[in-house]
Amino acid sequence: MTKENLTASRGFGHLLAVFTIIIWGTTYISTKVLLTGFEPTEILIIRFVMGFVILFFLYPHILRPQGWKREILFALAGLSGITLYYLLENIALVYTQASNVGVIICVAPFFTAFVARAVWGKKAPLRLFFFLGFILAMIGISLISFTGEAVTFSLKGDFLALLAAVVWSFYSVITKILSDYEYPVIQITRRYFFYAIIFMIPALFLLPFNPDLALLKEPRYLLNILFLGVVASAICFITWNSSVKILGAVTTSIYIYLTPVVTVITAMIVLHEHLTPSEWIGVVITMIGLFLSEFRNRSEGARGKKVVQKFIYFE
Repeated sequence: MTKENLTASRGFGHLLAVFTIIIWGTTYISTKVLLTGFEPTEILIIRFVMGFVILFFLYPHILRPQGWKREILFALAGLSGITLYYLLENIALVYTQASNVGVIICVAPFFTAFVARAVWGKKAPLRLFFFLGFILAMIGISLISFTGEAVTFSLKGDFLALLAAVVWSFYSVITKILSDYEYPVIQITRRYFFYAIIFMIPALFLLPFNPDLALLKEPRYLLNILFLGVVASAICFITWNSSVKILGAVTTSIYIYLTPVVTVITAMIVLHEHLTPSEWIGVVITMIGLFLSEFRNRSEGARGKKVVQKFIYFE
């Protein structure tokens, strides 16, 4: 690949990441509407089953098992990035403030950097600019999230949110490992969804689950669940996983910093909420932190495939 093509490819990867975060940053509006008629567990199951079905119709080719060790990686991706991440995030919201969860989740790139370092070694260097950007981004995100309200802490809720950030970091790295094999992105994303749904089944017996599907006759419920299932789940997991394949786990995960920025801007446009001066300052500082984190940050590289071949093939 020429230098020009490589630059264009990485540019496309950045666009995919930004697109995904813009969509994910607006999902809270749809979720807020759906929570008036559904439990969090019900919303998760419906959206991811819908996402799985959509992915099958987009690419109706069966991905045959490639060996039990590689299937373990597929299962771990579904368990970490979908089942555990969303369950932990939703349960955390029961015990702590939404603002706490929003800030803590944004720590995910920090953990991703260390998991990537453990997997790829020197191919995933821990750069000074990354950590400087992380500090600035967290300051900006805190200004956005905690404006106008007293900050309170819940050991249980905040810890669950932190666990959600940790499991997402593992998902990002596992996704990069599997993307280095020549699987179509839609196929492997669908496999993640398959395992995620399987792992969600036990939660149905532990958490409230008795969805009133008749509510979907109402346009406000139907349109919002379609948005979450088709766009935020099926399409956005494809675009996010494609970005990870192009840019690497760490570089892509840095865009998580944008989530609170998108959320407050969406609230301003859709809900006509007004941003306070501290929120505007937070947006600016977060953007500076993001660009600083991305400065001279490179993909973990295709050699990630070679690193894990010993695990996959006993080589």
